[in-house]
Amino acid sequence: MNTALIFAGGSGTRMNTTGLPKQFLKVNDKPIIIHTIDFFEENPDIDAICVVCIEDYIDYFKKCLKKFNIEKVKVVVPGGKDGQESIYNGLKALHELYGDQEDTIVLIHDGVRPLINTQLISDNIACVKKHGTAITVAPASETIITVNDTKNVSGTVERSRCFLARAPQGYYLKDIYGCHLKALAENRHDFIDSASMMMNYEKKLHIIDGPSQNIKITKPEDFYIFRAILQAKENEQIMGI
Repeated sequence: MNTALIFAGGSGTRMNTTGLPKQFLKVNDKPIIIHTIDFFEENPDIDAICVVCIEDYIDYFKKCLKKFNIEKVKVVVPGGKDGQESIYNGLKALHELYGDQEDTIVLIHDGVRPLINTQLISDNIACVKKHGTAITVAPASETIITVNDTKNVSGTVERSRCFLARAPQGYYLKDIYGCHLKALAENRHDFIDSASMMMNYEKKLHIIDGPSQNIKITKPEDFYIFRAILQAKENEQIMGI
């Protein structure tokens, strides 16, 4: 069983929107979250999808699913007070549905990271089956520096050894859900993402390369970049380039 957990529980304050949360902003008359889910919906390797959504927008989101003929979303759960709790809510729902299957895989992905492709999803699944984990990355393209407490540069890091952690991130459901249970038992609520949590509990992480444009739409400029890339891809199809 291959599942996806799409995280769309944030309000997106950095987008400075006065209306809909960023995941529901529309590009080509389709919400960003639906652009993202489409790749998982269309990938034959994905069997089921769980979406973590802002509680006040769950009904609105379900109407979007129906409008755009999304059938693989089997459960929608409300987000928590932070990212860690929200992902836990989704993992718990998936565990209740598919936790009895030892080989269930879950790909955790940002709902506002729509510039992926179906091959990346399949590569994540293959990597989990081979290595137990899969972290999508992009190579660092600029110089990385470190600073001290006074904000002075204290050194540089070899760029060839630096990567940007992105998404999807793939794990066996039993492993990542088990780590979340350990974190709860230890009253740990400070993990910035699933990869850092897995590392804390001594799980080996394996990386796979993702597309360079696999950005997370966080700020207004990200939205315009996504729209421009989407338009460029459509123009390529029209012109037959």
